[in-house]
Amino acid sequence: MYYRRENQECPPLPIEAVLLLGSNQGRRVRRIRDAVERLSRETELLAVSRMYASEPFGRSHQPWFLNLAVRAATGRSPWGLLELAKRLEMEAGRRDGARWGPRALDVDILLLGDAVIDSAGLVVPHASMAQRRFCLLPAAEVAPGAVVPTYGRTVTQLLDACDDPLEVIML
Repeated sequence: MYYRRENQECPPLPIEAVLLLGSNQGRRVRRIRDAVERLSRETELLAVSRMYASEPFGRSHQPWFLNLAVRAATGRSPWGLLELAKRLEMEAGRRDGARWGPRALDVDILLLGDAVIDSAGLVVPHASMAQRRFCLLPAAEVAPGAVVPTYGRTVTQLLDACDDPLEVIML
């Protein structure tokens, strides 16, 4: 399915989503675990990956990120899920800052079933997930066979082909 605008037809609900949660400020583990707990109250969590530490992308002079992925079934529209992600970020103390800069909490929608959405403020699948090992490793744990529709390849296949040089360590 391909969506360009908010008012277009949405995929049948519920739909499976893969979200990536990350933090590199303050009590990172607690922030991510709290966000997973809040997600569990608003979606049906199907799988949660292990935690990974990753070298920061884009701006190297900042603390390493902790990341994990969740696979969840949701009855929310794509824009409703985006609203939930933004709310979780704000509740965790996220403030606007430099691109690729430090984050109290970052919640990205990596996949939303087989939907392809390209609108202002929402791009699914995540536009650069195939080039980022810190996205693919935890996503491969929770949804290894999920096909990334813009590539026609599974998450695991994209991980195997990823040449991202940044270090990612499973904790």
